[in-house]
Amino acid sequence: MLVELRADNYAVIDHAAATFGPGLNLLTGETGTGKSILVDALALLMGGKSSAEVVRHGADKAVVSCVFESTASAEAILEENGIDSGGADVILRREILSTGKGRVFVNNQPATVAVLRQLAPELALVHAQTETLSSFDQAQQRVLLDRFGGIDTTTAGEAYAKWKEARNRLDELLHGEQDRLRMVDLWSYQSKEIHAAQLVAGEDDALETEKRVLANAEKLYTAALSAFERLYESGDSAEAALRAALRNVEELARYDDRFTGAAQQLAEARATINDTAASLRDYAEGINASPERLAEIEDRLALLDRLKRKYGPTVGEVMSFAEGVARKLAEVEDRDEILKTLRIALDEAGKRYKSAASALSSERRAAASKLARLAEAQINSLAMKVKFEVAVHAAEEPAHWSSTGWDTVEYRIATNAGEPLKPLHEIASGGEMSRVMLALKVSVEEGAIKPKKKIPTPRTLVFDEIDIGIGGRAAEAVGQKLKSLSRGQQVLCVTHLPQIAAFADQHFVVEKHDSGGRSKTRISQLDDQARRQEVARMLSGATVTETSLQHAAQMIAGSR
Repeated sequence: MLVELRADNYAVIDHAAATFGPGLNLLTGETGTGKSILVDALALLMGGKSSAEVVRHGADKAVVSCVFESTASAEAILEENGIDSGGADVILRREILSTGKGRVFVNNQPATVAVLRQLAPELALVHAQTETLSSFDQAQQRVLLDRFGGIDTTTAGEAYAKWKEARNRLDELLHGEQDRLRMVDLWSYQSKEIHAAQLVAGEDDALETEKRVLANAEKLYTAALSAFERLYESGDSAEAALRAALRNVEELARYDDRFTGAAQQLAEARATINDTAASLRDYAEGINASPERLAEIEDRLALLDRLKRKYGPTVGEVMSFAEGVARKLAEVEDRDEILKTLRIALDEAGKRYKSAASALSSERRAAASKLARLAEAQINSLAMKVKFEVAVHAAEEPAHWSSTGWDTVEYRIATNAGEPLKPLHEIASGGEMSRVMLALKVSVEEGAIKPKKKIPTPRTLVFDEIDIGIGGRAAEAVGQKLKSLSRGQQVLCVTHLPQIAAFADQHFVVEKHDSGGRSKTRISQLDDQARRQEVARMLSGATVTETSLQHAAQMIAGSR
């Protein structure tokens, strides 16, 4: 549930804040006060596009923020994105600078717009004022049907990805054959050059170490031998001193146990010196100051450097390059066999996709029949008399395959008796379009088939002037529908109609006034008396009469 919404320096709003409750939350006010702008601000927090134009004139940045009650799914999304939980709430904030740049924060931690879009289906579904059935294309119609039917397209998507990969590999081999043949000579030369070098992974590092030793052989021999003599060989060596000291301490230990440990430590030190001295002696004897070997190593390193400059920064990457060239040569040599293998793989991937797409079509047809019945009943309850159909057509040709199956989904309606069913975008009446859209939303949210895989159900539904173009009995029916919808989840709606405003559980009025030469927007929650006054204003206009007040009171009482 949406708990709070704030906007600062956003469009014409200097500062506005509202605390919402469960059920039906309605926003009313004069045209131009900023009601729809508040909905746009919420859409921005759901991951909508932003621009510098939303920053209030004279301000450095616009800030919009909101607080939602948290859910288990929202917590999981936050954890996946490395964002700490905010306890019982999810706090979203978005800043848009006058330069056009912006920042996103979730629970006061830096985040991205992508995170907002992941959270959006779990938190709220916003139907903006600009959304009309003319923009409700077939792709969106399919998404709505899938949502209603709880249809999961994951299997079809995975099958399509594998089929597409197999098709691309086959196309690449067929269409790139001439280019490959032109490259054969180059690949052959590269393969022979690298193979002739008989590379060993990591040999360049080993050779560099050996080169340093050979280049400094005399220094190393002198240092090792000098250390050996000081530790062991000379008359005043460390070993001789330790040996004499050890005899004295052992004599002490014969009479005083306190020196037993010291004697053991001296014995261990003497053993360590003996081992180190032996290692130094062996190292000195093993040094071979061979100019021939040094020249051999330098030649080998020069060869390796030349290969690394051409094929990769390390010997390992040069070897990997050679393996890739060998595969390309093998593909050219074994073209017919590879083509056969790729065609078999493509055929098998196509069969798996057809199976998944056919299963989707069956699920969609079953869901379409149920959605059509529910939507028709919902539309007709909004003071209309229509016939409604959800048509699912399977275009099985590969040209029509996609990650969501091969179906095209089209919603059709006849708004007058005796007329044929037509696509929704051919409906001319704005009022009819609004009611059909609301009925569809209600049908999907209230009558959705339980999904095999959990599909997030938005906790808050937002309608921005979806009642535009209607009035009278139809307006009251819309209010009843919104009220019914709000019993299962929170609904936030912007309206100009008193018939709808009468159904509010929480009623807010958005007002604009001038202060200091600038317009300022204020949003206030109405008590019972103020609510009656606002509904009366909506009924009668600027002048509120006693009659309109009585009518407003009757409407509010009747809505209950």
